[in-house]
Amino acid sequence: MEKVYDVIIIGGGPAGLAAGLYAGRARLRTLIIEGDKEGGQIVQTAEIENYPGSLAEESGPALIGRMSAQADKFGAEKTLDTIVDLELEGAEKKLVGKKGTYLGKTVIIATGAVPTVIGCPGEKEFTGKGVSYCATCDAAFFEDFEVYVVGGGDSAVEEALYLTKFARKVTIIHRRDALRAAKSIQEKAFANDKIAFLWDSVVKELKGDGLLESMVVENVKTGELTEICADEEDGIFGVFVFIGFKPATALFQGKISMENGYILTDADMKTNVDGVFAAGDVRAKSLRQVVTAVADGAIAAVQAGKYIDENG
Repeated sequence: MEKVYDVIIIGGGPAGLAAGLYAGRARLRTLIIEGDKEGGQIVQTAEIENYPGSLAEESGPALIGRMSAQADKFGAEKTLDTIVDLELEGAEKKLVGKKGTYLGKTVIIATGAVPTVIGCPGEKEFTGKGVSYCATCDAAFFEDFEVYVVGGGDSAVEEALYLTKFARKVTIIHRRDALRAAKSIQEKAFANDKIAFLWDSVVKELKGDGLLESMVVENVKTGELTEICADEEDGIFGVFVFIGFKPATALFQGKISMENGYILTDADMKTNVDGVFAAGDVRAKSLRQVVTAVADGAIAAVQAGKYIDENG
């Protein structure tokens, strides 16, 4: 007879691990399925300053390591597998992976979202060493430095405005000759003395020796290449990329209600499918941070427990 879990969590990032911790501690038979390795985006973060109670010089891998150990302590099982199909309707949910099939009374989707990358040479190497995808996370590291924001939509311009609280100068690099952001947001940016604009341009390469020191920018109209170097006294500058996010929800298309690819939930993390919850960056919400992901995970696990109590 196949084992039926009380809670199956898809995703082993902060939301999934927090859900695993809460579900395990509630004595629910819990399984966390992660496709590659635990941690999600945060394992790429070298330093974390804004997670409440984090240790001095906290790193993403260290924080995830402690979260994982807590989930283990309370009995959450873990497996590495990639879910390729699923059936979410009914009292028993069925998840089909490349390595096996899993049955559960409830499912918590915590598959996360990933930022759209520039895709240029050097981007991966300098992520966390000058390249960032989160102003809220990393702006303080660039206090009094120059930074560049790649993008021209609402989020890019809003993040550029936020960065002016820290950086001495913020330059928005946009591939067009006009921003796509809402007019009200544009007006604030144009009125801010700290913000400059580099129009009709794309980043072609990022360079440095350990830290980001220069970048090559191409004018899309003329094809001219320009290398921008960090101020000699600074030795580094920041590049913040805001050209979109991609929620990992392809598997759930047509099976769960979504908006722009993000899963819709209520305040209790309930989706439109009974017994199915979503937590973390995968769901539609205003702030995607570790602290909101773990809160989502905790709520989802508690609600999953209540659902089991009510439905047997």
